[in-house]
Amino acid sequence: MIDLSTWNLTVPATTSNTLITTARLNNGYSSQYFRRNSDGSISFWVPVNGARTEDASYPRTELRETQADGTLSYWYHASADNYLSAVLSVEQVPSQNKIVIGQIHSKDEPGSQNDPLLKIQYHYLRGNGRIEALLRKRPGDSEVENILLAENVALGERFGYDLRITPTGKLGITVTSKGDNGNLYRQLSGYWSKQQLYFKAGAYIQDNHGAKNEGGRVTFYWLNGLHR
Repeated sequence: MIDLSTWNLTVPATTSNTLITTARLNNGYSSQYFRRNSDGSISFWVPVNGARTEDASYPRTELRETQADGTLSYWYHASADNYLSAVLSVEQVPSQNKIVIGQIHSKDEPGSQNDPLLKIQYHYLRGNGRIEALLRKRPGDSEVENILLAENVALGERFGYDLRITPTGKLGITVTSKGDNGNLYRQLSGYWSKQQLYFKAGAYIQDNHGAKNEGGRVTFYWLNGLHR
């Protein structure tokens, strides 16, 4: 069973995106967008015609880090060793073939344009899946570096990722899969030390056109965010 006690959930309801609070999520919430499976895993479904958050171009069914009482969680990387780990499989991709499955995001405040520091993306390309890190060098940068972490990750295959930011601002990313493994280590710009950050995980498709049965489907078998 995945512990959801410190997450809320955004789902792309047809007319408007809907926030599922931490309390409601942990009171057995289930829908066409978010399903609890008998083996303890959780599945996310996002149609391309789903509603979007105000500042986003694409729909999502995505968890967002909170406190246990449901208040939004923010942290400076200097305050702790910060970890996010997941084991998951991607079962369906939209026609643009890209789904963001994990993020380290920044708070919308001076020095940031509500930017993700990092997105972990599954990119289905020429019949095989790639795991890519979309890394922003500094808050507010419009350009994002696309770094290939692993290849040959098939649709339906279980794989894992681990993210870590140390108190000194060292970023570590590890991907493990049957077909390929990869990692990245990078010292972050000091500008990120001034930004409040938080984790996100789920299915954030990079597509918003097509039939209502087109979209992204992702199942998580393990998910854990930790600050220590």
